[in-house]
Amino acid sequence: MEIVVDGSPLTIDQVVAVARREAIAVPGDDLESRMRPARELVERVVAHDETVYGITTGFGALANTRIDPSRAAELQIDLLRSHAAAVGSLLPPEVVRAMLLLRARTLAQGHSGVRPVVVEMLLDLLAKDLLPAVPGQGSVGASGDLAPFAHLVLPLIGEGAIVVDGAPQPAGDVLADHGIVPLQLQAKEGLSLLNGTEGMLAMGCLAVDRARVLVDSADAICAMSVEALMASARPFQPRIHALRPHPGQITSAARIASLIDGSEIGSSHADDFTHAVQDAYSLRCAPQVHGAVRDTIAHAEQVFAIELGSVVDNPIVFPDTGDVVSGGNFHGQPLAFALDFVAVALTELGSISERRTDRILDPDRSSGLTPFLATRPGVDSGYMLTQYTAASLVAENRVLAHPASVESIPTSGLQEDHVSMGWGAGRKLLDVIDNTTRVLAVELICAARGIEQRAPLRPAPATGAMLEALRRRVPTLVEDRPPGPDIEAAADLIRAATFATDP
Repeated sequence: MEIVVDGSPLTIDQVVAVARREAIAVPGDDLESRMRPARELVERVVAHDETVYGITTGFGALANTRIDPSRAAELQIDLLRSHAAAVGSLLPPEVVRAMLLLRARTLAQGHSGVRPVVVEMLLDLLAKDLLPAVPGQGSVGASGDLAPFAHLVLPLIGEGAIVVDGAPQPAGDVLADHGIVPLQLQAKEGLSLLNGTEGMLAMGCLAVDRARVLVDSADAICAMSVEALMASARPFQPRIHALRPHPGQITSAARIASLIDGSEIGSSHADDFTHAVQDAYSLRCAPQVHGAVRDTIAHAEQVFAIELGSVVDNPIVFPDTGDVVSGGNFHGQPLAFALDFVAVALTELGSISERRTDRILDPDRSSGLTPFLATRPGVDSGYMLTQYTAASLVAENRVLAHPASVESIPTSGLQEDHVSMGWGAGRKLLDVIDNTTRVLAVELICAARGIEQRAPLRPAPATGAMLEALRRRVPTLVEDRPPGPDIEAAADLIRAATFATDP
């Protein structure tokens, strides 16, 4: 698949496809005509010795420091060098690819005043998978993701580092090996390469894609738990949810109902109202909780969709009126809120999953399953410790769910006195996703074993297919073995969307 970068809005799915190397990004044919007017305006500003932020002035608290126009290009190079202050472990390759793509798209809109060659080189690095080494810590999410972006774009001028075979190498050497000539930056281009929200947005797009898979998988795994615990199908009836028509709730209820349709396990007690007058909330209220997670993800998608078509540079060049205006479109607050909201939602998705796991493993509440699903209880501990793992991950998520977006710390001598912390919100959201995936994996392996213990009653066709898919990777627990590999194998299946398809 080929995605044309010409300044037009992108979709989340397009960003994810490029980030995962399932699509290539190419510059649009009309870049020159789209970008030329803004570039000519920047050049006139320099030629006429006008005072414009970031072109003939310093940055941040140094905005009132006048720079001689003859040093405009030098100013841009020094900006990249001075802002490359990020630290910590390097970002995953897919995040770096998404950042390259999104920065190129923003500049291609024609409101930044840079030359098309800047966009073309970003896309060239992306096409050749020459990924800059970008440390993961150092952005406060306002004035753009400045420090990470400085590391991202230093290779354009032959500085910084590019990852080769998993290790950072001097960018100049790597470019030379590939016959790429470093850019000579001109006025405003350095600032435009740094100023924007695309780092937060890159993490957000990737997180939303994974979150969609998680909530679909959670519905499916919950359906298996309903069978394992011989819970009632009545709470998933459409008429109940039509009376409280939150879109996500209706979707999750319908998915769970469809997945357990045709279950011999369920039909064995469908008319027995003494079996369980009411199921626990973690079963009965799953559509309400899972649905709220769905609706939160949908809100984040709306926010990110707007950002994927926005100009987030500063100052913004308006070639139609001849103005270069300093504003605040680089502030990451809309993204920071959305990233935090999704982290809270996925934390709850893991929390309710862990409660179902605990119920499956507890002989007093599991409707006849063996204690901890052990074949020889007492001799074997079964999956007892898997609930410990799930509990620890849920507890960690509760810490990570504390919103970063309320933790503003002023920077740049109080010139930048309120920042979004959206970058931190994105980083911890990715951790929450990893943890929640493993929590659901624990429920999956326990629910599967619980269904097997209901034999000769058979599960529904859909949940039975899920059980078979799991058993191709995780054998039935007959006697004790280390459960860690089982959890990781199940988590891999969840990440691959094995259980996220429509019933």
